[in-house]
Amino acid sequence: MRPATRFASRRSSPSRHDGLTLIELLVTIAVLAVIATMGVPSFQNFTARNEVAAEVMRIRTALALARSTAVTRRTTISVCSRPTPSSTNCDFRDWSHPLVIVMGQATSGDLTDGELLKVLEGSSGSTVTFNRSYPVRYQATGWARGHNGTFEICGHEGNGLKIILNNMGRTRTEQSTSCQN
Repeated sequence: MRPATRFASRRSSPSRHDGLTLIELLVTIAVLAVIATMGVPSFQNFTARNEVAAEVMRIRTALALARSTAVTRRTTISVCSRPTPSSTNCDFRDWSHPLVIVMGQATSGDLTDGELLKVLEGSSGSTVTFNRSYPVRYQATGWARGHNGTFEICGHEGNGLKIILNNMGRTRTEQSTSCQN
């Protein structure tokens, strides 16, 4: 008879909880909904800025690699955008395609005469334009004389940056004000 009394006293103990009440559950769901509502736009802005930053890094890497290769090999190295892996011509309208680094002039965007050195895969999401209709060419001195210009990278949410390439082959980055939402 004693074990039954102990069991009965445990069940009626007011300090023991077996789960959540409906009110507690609804308050928790409401708090999570408010946090998610505030957090999703911030996360979207973060990913848009990250896409642009990744594209800037890809272009600056391609340009730096081409410049150092031109100095090392003492020859002209060209950089341009190639729309498909089998394409033999550069695409000067859309630089978000894979960037190719080739030995030689790549005259008029023709890639058949040069030796393909490196391909940097394209981006997904950002649009990239260059204000010139010819490849970026580095001379054996590392200069991009006559082949300077501005890359403009526009991502989602109106985020954008410019990469400005000077005649000496150096780059700098600044905010873009022409990207639209």
